[in-house]
Amino acid sequence: MNRPIFTPDHIMFRDAVRRFVEREIAPFHAQWEEEGIVPRGIWRKAGALGMLCFDAPEEYGGSGETDFRYNAIVDEELARAQAMGPGFGIHSDIIMPYILRYATDEQKARWLPGMVTGELISAIAMTEPNTGSDLAGIRTTAVRHGDRYLVNGQKTFISNGILADLVVTAVKTDPDARHKGMSLLVIERGMAGFERGRNLEKMGLKAQDTAELYFNDVEVPAANLLGEEGEGFRYLMQQLPQERLSIAVIAVAACEAALEMTIDYCRTRHAFGKPIGSFQHTRFELAEMQTEITIARVFVDRCISELNAGTLTAEEAAMAKWWASDLQVRVMDRCLQLFGGYGYMLEYPIARFYLDARVQPIYGGTNEVMKELIGRGLENKK
Repeated sequence: MNRPIFTPDHIMFRDAVRRFVEREIAPFHAQWEEEGIVPRGIWRKAGALGMLCFDAPEEYGGSGETDFRYNAIVDEELARAQAMGPGFGIHSDIIMPYILRYATDEQKARWLPGMVTGELISAIAMTEPNTGSDLAGIRTTAVRHGDRYLVNGQKTFISNGILADLVVTAVKTDPDARHKGMSLLVIERGMAGFERGRNLEKMGLKAQDTAELYFNDVEVPAANLLGEEGEGFRYLMQQLPQERLSIAVIAVAACEAALEMTIDYCRTRHAFGKPIGSFQHTRFELAEMQTEITIARVFVDRCISELNAGTLTAEEAAMAKWWASDLQVRVMDRCLQLFGGYGYMLEYPIARFYLDARVQPIYGGTNEVMKELIGRGLENKK
């Protein structure tokens, strides 16, 4: 469909990203899924192409282009190619805003150049074994001793967790407080007591490394505090809408690719002497999916424009994340059904689309939490 939010410059960038994905990622992705991780070299290649951290200021090697449409293009092209192993979106869409908005000039000089080139890979650590969407209930502590914090605790389900060199970590600097006791520390690879557990085996997104992280008396310099102590929860709430929009962007792009694949299959697969796409039931299924995906696309594109304009609300981001990710699960299920028994075979891409989709309504805040946020917003309008 025509997408007026994109300019000729964006279209040229998309062409470059698509060629990169087709040449450097897609041919190797199945191997990376078997290995459960992507090579660090692909990060450096992406950085050299300008695919990472677009909005970093020019003095740190970025373009200074604060335009989420570039982020969305990378997300969409990876989703389209079923190549979500490289956690570029986590790095550029989720972690980058924290560094840009809350880091000091000294911190930016230390971290941004490597983030832009892909030499420093980043992750964000919020979730704990007993704490999912209830961020205020985290138990990882950071106790200040002079110019250092002593960090103890555990995180789980951390995307980019094995590869990460920088981990933006939610900690309790005041364990007796809930929201107001939370701060953000950047914990770096090589710090004594910072250990990674196993690379978790998942039902989908198998090439994306997802790890448990352990902090045992990790001494973190106070110079690694992001922003102000006690403001961590507020910072997370300010940046989560962009993360949730990223999930919606990926969801719609994956839906479009899966539907296109399914339409092609329905044209060539014959049953009872004719293409299955000629049956009324099949046409209705395809028509319903095309309509729902188009509606989602229009809304998500509007949210991208609003994010760029600084007007996207937390409630709208929650709507986009909830609706698009739920739609993704429904679309993958219906498409797989149209493939019949072949859809159940992992050699068919639709099976991998189906498996990769299931986590989307879970991470970034479960869709049940999204509905709660939307509902609270309605209450506040009274």
